[in-house]
Amino acid sequence: MMPQGPLFALPLLALGADLVLGDPQGWPHPVRWLGRVAHGLEAWARRSGGGLRWRGALCAWGLALGAGTLAWGAASLPLVGWLLALYLAYAGLALGSLLSEGRKVLALVEAGNLSGARQAVAMLVSRDTSGMNEEEICRALAETLSENLCDGLVAPFFYLAFLGPAGLWGYKAVSTLDSMWGYRTEPWRELGWAAARTDDVLAFVPARLTAVFIVLCGRVLFGRRVSLRVVRDDARRMESPNAGWPMAAAAWVVQGTMGGRTVYFGVSKDKPVLGPEGRPWMCRQLRQLLRLVTVSGVCCALALWLGAWLWS
Repeated sequence: MMPQGPLFALPLLALGADLVLGDPQGWPHPVRWLGRVAHGLEAWARRSGGGLRWRGALCAWGLALGAGTLAWGAASLPLVGWLLALYLAYAGLALGSLLSEGRKVLALVEAGNLSGARQAVAMLVSRDTSGMNEEEICRALAETLSENLCDGLVAPFFYLAFLGPAGLWGYKAVSTLDSMWGYRTEPWRELGWAAARTDDVLAFVPARLTAVFIVLCGRVLFGRRVSLRVVRDDARRMESPNAGWPMAAAAWVVQGTMGGRTVYFGVSKDKPVLGPEGRPWMCRQLRQLLRLVTVSGVCCALALWLGAWLWS
């Protein structure tokens, strides 16, 4: 449940700090520490005996338990515990940096600097950006903005609001391993199986909440009525049980096509088409999407905070 007393305001303070500060370069960040631990766990898992899938499960669940326990311990310290809790809560949210990087890519595209835009969007996506034209850059940005609204804000805020910093960092540990190991290709299929499946479970509710708020805020902001049934039908085409929900919702609200041919690590892949077909992304739509992501993210976070208060 949501903690009472000063910690009750923690999620809102963290959200405000994230929107104002983003992720300043050079600041220490727990996700980087998780990444370093993950590299050590990978080395252990690959050289140890037994099934790689179950060693991956031990790594994923052990890292989540360890991260959550450390966050709980830091937040419980006398005198400095509240400040550490605020830092951990703020560091676990990523809406501010997502919006900042998105605006940077958009500004480069609008200035006609496609080379710079390719480099900037490459920092946000795992696909090959070297040969992208303007429309492909815009589509890649639209897809990562909508998908990461859930991964970077709604899901971690969900666990922060209801379980505090310990819940947030337990989730972030699983999410970090999923981003590093959760591929269906060798050599990750077995090692990353547990991290990917656990992330699917943990993000199940947040992904659908994200889609609901995208649709609701899209109606208020742009007067567009989008059926959640249409969003659901599109989302079911995706391999991931969760990623398609916010992507499909944003595609229908902003009226831009997501999916289609995408190149990953030199291999071309035809992803399911989400949203209305034949609607290429342009700068005007990206500006609308940035506004939609901002408003729907903040509204969803406020609703979660209120829900945690009522639950407690």
